[in-house]
Amino acid sequence: MITIAIANQKGGVGKTTTAINLATGLAAIGWRVLLIDIDPQGNASTGLGIAQSERGESSYSVLTGDASIVEAAHATKIPRLDIVPATVDLSGAEIELVDYEQRTHRLEIAMNSVPSGRWDICLIDCPPSLGLLTMNALVAAESLIVPLQCEFFALEGLSQLLRTVERIRDKFNPGLSILGVALTMFDRRNNLTNQVSDDVRACLGKVVFDTVIPRNVRLSEAPSHGLPALIYDHRCPGSVAYMQLAREIVARLPGKRRAA
Repeated sequence: MITIAIANQKGGVGKTTTAINLATGLAAIGWRVLLIDIDPQGNASTGLGIAQSERGESSYSVLTGDASIVEAAHATKIPRLDIVPATVDLSGAEIELVDYEQRTHRLEIAMNSVPSGRWDICLIDCPPSLGLLTMNALVAAESLIVPLQCEFFALEGLSQLLRTVERIRDKFNPGLSILGVALTMFDRRNNLTNQVSDDVRACLGKVVFDTVIPRNVRLSEAPSHGLPALIYDHRCPGSVAYMQLAREIVARLPGKRRAA
């Protein structure tokens, strides 16, 4: 199973929107997808229509060892897409996990017990911080996708995340790679947006995905209906962009592609 963390310690960059729509896009092209929500806000779970009362076993249960990933996984309305939801219990998990053995490897240990072939790919939606929850995701993941908002302070936060990735590589997960940086909330009418995009591409080169995610009101509306934008309005510019991004991600996984 391919495992990809979606992380940025800066909030409001479209991280969860990226997670749920990429998961949906990959499911749409035939992949069996697992989305793990380890953000205490639980927005990915809500955005896929999993009500608080339905969550039961959750990513908190997985991290504490009270449930396996298979036991905590819930089917969603989207064929081939399952989710391990987040609950409010996660808000205290960073403190609780300090007393656990291998506290940075709890998610990795749980993922190693997933039966081979159950899912093709796992996406992990991380909280907007670089704490123990995000660290668990980066230790468990093979690669990282970074959603980056096209705004003035974008590169400032990115440099801190890249330093954390280097520390994770040095101490815990030498195979961790950056699959790509996804530019989000792109507004072609805004000169600053275009300038930030140019600066990011000049700085990071080919690690930046060709596909950009535009500002789009339908992307914002969809979660209130418990649906990814790709289901809520598959023709809107945001949905079209996320399908393009899903295909671009698959193309960056040589040797691991599966026929739809």
